[in-house]
Amino acid sequence: MKKHLLLLAIICNFCFAGYAQSGLGISEKENWLDYWTEFNPKKEDYRDPQKILTGYITENTTLYSRDTYLLQGVVYVTNNATLTIEQGTLLRGDSKTCGTLVITKGAKIIAEGSESFPIVFTTNNDEYSRKSGDWGGIIVMGDAPVSGFGGMSVVSYDLDPQYNRFGGDNMQGNSGVLKHVRVEYAGRKSASKKQIAGITFAGVGSGTKIENIQVSFSDNDSFEFYGGNIKAQKLISYRAADDDFDFTQGVQADFTNSIAIRHPFSSNPGNPRCLEVKSYNEIEKFDPQRSKTNVKASNITLVNTEDNKQGLVKDAVYVSREANLTLTNSVIYGFKDFLMVDKYTTVEELEKYVKLKDLVVAHCTNTFSSMNEVNAFRMDIDYITSKNNITISDGLINDYFKNSDFSITPDFRYLKIDKNSSNVVLNNK
Repeated sequence: MKKHLLLLAIICNFCFAGYAQSGLGISEKENWLDYWTEFNPKKEDYRDPQKILTGYITENTTLYSRDTYLLQGVVYVTNNATLTIEQGTLLRGDSKTCGTLVITKGAKIIAEGSESFPIVFTTNNDEYSRKSGDWGGIIVMGDAPVSGFGGMSVVSYDLDPQYNRFGGDNMQGNSGVLKHVRVEYAGRKSASKKQIAGITFAGVGSGTKIENIQVSFSDNDSFEFYGGNIKAQKLISYRAADDDFDFTQGVQADFTNSIAIRHPFSSNPGNPRCLEVKSYNEIEKFDPQRSKTNVKASNITLVNTEDNKQGLVKDAVYVSREANLTLTNSVIYGFKDFLMVDKYTTVEELEKYVKLKDLVVAHCTNTFSSMNEVNAFRMDIDYITSKNNITISDGLINDYFKNSDFSITPDFRYLKIDKNSSNVVLNNK
């Protein structure tokens, strides 16, 4: 009887340990990727558009779920108007005219879907003929500070010059709500060959609600943050061609509980990364007196789903000189380099700008790399990892995540087996 009780106790302890909350990577008791996401949008039988949106929206307007809308050309919301989109509404970007939605400075978008009825922005092409870059994307501009001179900047995507400016001094600026929203097959090149991201947040303030957004198959970045003071959570970037999350122009970002899912054959041949953190794109437009980019990221999962030896999978995270990144409680799996930095020469200099804590770095060829010809950090890996509780390991993808199968809704919560060190007490009576 004692042997049976002991065996039962050991089995129970192992089972509870196997599903212990690790606190690393995306974290929720339930899989928050369920219900509202879509990882195979090519097969979706979307309704044909019944109404066309084009030109300028100058007064408060509501889009209803009973209708399907075609974004034709660049559609501007101007004149401090609010565009409200009902949950469950479908909007299709016109491929011929590079359909794009622009929320200009002072205007708002209220796009609050739900788990059961997300708001979907997708291509107007038919199922199985859809591809990355079919249409433009979404641009949201606000009045929060950026690192350009005067705290202002412009979006250079061939927009109407009257409506391409963003920035200001309102850290708490409110450009509206985007919640339970999907954006599919965006990233089209504009007339000047500049590519639009899936969603661009430019000078957006902390009063803007940014959460539960999935951008899939963008032919450029999935999410771009140009300046501003943003709070964002539960963002999903899936199979982007370029960066998943691009932070620049002095953005102050509180970025949590989000995931980048890369695949080598979706990546372009440049330098696509999961996180790219820079203080400026063009140094001549950078005001050194203004705040540099500072991204505080926690509970982030960065995962490449397939091995590739053709150089299509590169670094997971890139931090340029004088940009700041704090990355904690996160899981990185399957890249050539975990962290690529720009020309830092000492560990002390690196740690001034890049702070790492409580990470799992798995199945990566290199942990740290530098743009310098000589990797200054090669001899200090043990010091950095032990000091900051960074675990370096290797294994199959299913050793690290609950479910990486895209034929059903994947579950990229981190698997950790915590050994129970407490004694098993048996009743000897």
